[in-house]
Amino acid sequence: MGVGIKLKELDTDRGTLQIRIREQGVEIAGYRGKDTELVIPQTIDGGNVTGIGKKAFLSNKMLERISLPETVTRIDDWAFAYCAKLRSIILPYRRMECGQGIFKDCPALEQIMDDRADVQDKKTVDVARMLAAAVGSLDAFYLFDLENAGSAEWLAKWDSRMMSVMERDDAEGFSRMLLCGEEDYGSRENDPDYYTEQRRKEKVRIAMLRLMHDYRLEAPMRSRLQEYLLAHVKGKETEETWTVILEEHGDDLKYYQFLTELGGVSADNFQPMMEDMGERHTEMKAYLMKYHGAQRTLENAFAAFEL
Repeated sequence: MGVGIKLKELDTDRGTLQIRIREQGVEIAGYRGKDTELVIPQTIDGGNVTGIGKKAFLSNKMLERISLPETVTRIDDWAFAYCAKLRSIILPYRRMECGQGIFKDCPALEQIMDDRADVQDKKTVDVARMLAAAVGSLDAFYLFDLENAGSAEWLAKWDSRMMSVMERDDAEGFSRMLLCGEEDYGSRENDPDYYTEQRRKEKVRIAMLRLMHDYRLEAPMRSRLQEYLLAHVKGKETEETWTVILEEHGDDLKYYQFLTELGGVSADNFQPMMEDMGERHTEMKAYLMKYHGAQRTLENAFAAFEL
């Protein structure tokens, strides 16, 4: 152990934090336990918590939400990597020293929120969701720029990266994957149709996120994203927009509201959608049935007016 470094443990509700106390500040060195939510204290033994150590929360299977204090200035390599259920992290939006892969393979990560922000403010929520997507689906860690997140320049970079993903050929990378043996021989990932379907789903997720969190989204880009989603609703040649909503957001009303506002439910595809839902998602089916009924009433009213 280095000179001036002390190790200790701090109990949480359902686990234990390993603490490394240095002269220049306190570091969270590790964690063992089953907490789903953690709030890291600002001070421990009179010293400010300034860092999250290398692999501190690596591969934790339970953690869903964590709040870091405003004193944190450093997050080391793979600190939160492979946290399968991590959905939300709260931290200070300012300059921070970050290692590599700090959020690698955190598939559930939805928002990275400013610790001082108003959680009811639309801009705050939109930027928090976009930051999480930057280190996730966009694979663009250079956009993890806490000082400038939400600025016009940052948004332009984010949207530019988004469009580069949206415009990428669906088959791009498939041949390289096969040549490099990145997937097991005979697995469905080796099926080109399955591969391109997954790429379309990725695009659908990104397009929906940006349209649902549309802070300063320019009209031409909005139209392009809407057109992409409408090209893949139920009844089209490929149906990834509908599949993502049904399979990944089955009982989340806001996604069905989004779909109807988009114009993705019509007289032609309504019944097949009902059949896909089967006996599941009864409240969502009720919403779609009510929407469909209202649309038919409106159409009949227009028809009568024309007569």
